[in-house]
Amino acid sequence: MELTENIARRFAQAALGHVTREYPHKLDHVMSGNGDVLPPSVLHPVFYGSFDWHSCVHGWWTLLTLRRLYPETDEARDITTLAQETFTPHKLGAELAYLERPESSSFERPYGWAWLLYLHLEATRHGGQNWGEGLEPLARKFAAWFKHYLPLLTYPIRTGTHYNTSFACTLALEWADEFDETLAELIRSRAREWFADDQDCQAWEPCGDEFLSSALSEALLMRGCLPEDEFAAWFRSFLPGSGSGEPATLFKPAIVSDRSDGKIAHLDGLNLSRAWAWKGLSRPDAAANHLDASIPHVTGDYAGEHWLASFALLALLVDR
Repeated sequence: MELTENIARRFAQAALGHVTREYPHKLDHVMSGNGDVLPPSVLHPVFYGSFDWHSCVHGWWTLLTLRRLYPETDEARDITTLAQETFTPHKLGAELAYLERPESSSFERPYGWAWLLYLHLEATRHGGQNWGEGLEPLARKFAAWFKHYLPLLTYPIRTGTHYNTSFACTLALEWADEFDETLAELIRSRAREWFADDQDCQAWEPCGDEFLSSALSEALLMRGCLPEDEFAAWFRSFLPGSGSGEPATLFKPAIVSDRSDGKIAHLDGLNLSRAWAWKGLSRPDAAANHLDASIPHVTGDYAGEHWLASFALLALLVDR
């Protein structure tokens, strides 16, 4: 399956519909007093939609990416207008001020941090616009937080949800290779320390509400951190049965029993993020099986619609 203009327009229409939809909303917000009880659009005048802050960030990544790839569509013009209204110095300054609060030190760590870096990277690819310049202070703030946090993280977090270390580092590394050599070197060094000795991964997944594969997220990060020959040897040791489709749990798409349940709908995200990883690991057949299972369900229910297009797009853009 490939990204087509029709698919791109469907994804763009969905994201345009949710990045400015304030409610329902789930805040990641530590309060120090009654004065901190405020609505999402006051706390986050840029990223107040899409049910939660991080989904709004990668909803915007989806929109800007599709604008760049399909600039002549009506949706691209709508994206341009909305971005110009949204990425203003005043609104972005308010987002930065939120991060300066003492209570915000672990805000959206590490998933939201990584997606903001990825959004900034995309924003810099839009000539004639100042969106990248406007987002850069936020990106630099999160990069500094990464550089403080990663040395403290004695053990990587392997769960297949927002706390996963490998996924965040994979996105952050792509940004860092462009903008912060020190962070890039730190990510590669820590990845070796955490994962270099991992062997014979059992891949006891999926769990009931995961949207990331612990095993494949780790492998995808190591692909970006090791020279090609060294990675090939590491991967053979890490998943020695992958050539024959083992462990089978990694090759079988997850069953999603109720797409109106926000947590169970995470499993569509697992299928899409696995497709992204399998493509990156040069296993197109496994990627295609996972894409086929969940691409039809990216839109249709807000429980998944407010975020799934980003993961579908990650998968569809590999090698593009």
